Amino acid sequence: MDIKSHIISLKSRYPFRITHGVRTETSTFIVELHDGSLTGYGEATPVPYYGITPEGMNVLMEAHREAIETAPWDHPAQLWEHLRPLIGHNHFLQCAIDIAAYDLWAKRHGKTVYQMLGLDISRIPCSDYTIGMDEIPEMIRKMKEFDFPIYKIKLGTDHDIAIVEALRKETDAVFRVDANTAWTVEQTIDFSGKMKALGVEFIEQPLKPGDYEGMKEVMAHTALPVIADESCITEEDVQKCVGAFSGINIKLAKCGGITPGLRMIAEARAHNMQLMMGCMTESSIGISAIAQLLPLLDYVDMDGILLIANDPADGVYLEKGRAVFPDRPGIGAFLKI
Repeated sequence: MDIKSHIISLKSRYPFRITHGVRTETSTFIVELHDGSLTGYGEATPVPYYGITPEGMNVLMEAHREAIETAPWDHPAQLWEHLRPLIGHNHFLQCAIDIAAYDLWAKRHGKTVYQMLGLDISRIPCSDYTIGMDEIPEMIRKMKEFDFPIYKIKLGTDHDIAIVEALRKETDAVFRVDANTAWTVEQTIDFSGKMKALGVEFIEQPLKPGDYEGMKEVMAHTALPVIADESCITEEDVQKCVGAFSGINIKLAKCGGITPGLRMIAEARAHNMQLMMGCMTESSIGISAIAQLLPLLDYVDMDGILLIANDPADGVYLEKGRAVFPDRPGIGAFLKI
């Protein structure tokens, strides 16, 4: 088996603003695992907030190239465990390799990943489309660009209710709101009732990541379900969220790939928690990997390919929020460059 990497700059369709800042481009890390005539593709977009860069991922990959290429495995989880002592501290690199391994594994059997996992895609959740923070007229314009049944609205301003009220006048679509850690306990409780009346389905990550006690206070009084994002990064965080959130939002890149993602799903379900999976700014490779797990989810945010202007790959795509699967094995994606 041979491994190859690519660092690709993804250009934002529009400047994308959340409470943590604004970006116009994002560098993603894509790997190829070659086994004879078969190639498995994987991707992870690192977050500078965690001190991880694509360049650093590449250095780490090269340092362990021999171990990666010679590791014995029949199932991707075996490769994940084999590499954990070497690269496990870098969840983003481990994710990219893990997705590529699942892609290659399924291709070896001539099936899709969801088929290999015994999943049925006949009933799957619809993706939302994310509206970044901006002036209200611009947010309305962005919302109208794509005819989606669900919109996720990024909040964290001093006029959040006014934003939702203005957008509600323009559509009957379902709303979800993501405060990206910008609210207080009191704001979250107060906003939840007002937003429920405005057709908001749930609130995502209102408080700072470590404030589980504050979240328990929110949960005692909220009018809406609350989903953990920044508070639930890895497998170890799921237990912390029990009783503090209604559900969790899993990001494959942050947790380390499909292998730990599946374990997080199982643990959350064991505690009767709702399940969402979200994307980063990523290409069709990363989005296609998320799509393989759709039958296991209640909600999904896989609009990353719609937020970039130069997708270097082809794979699962969205039609008004519905995932359309290509007739190809693995995750169904390939790199065009």
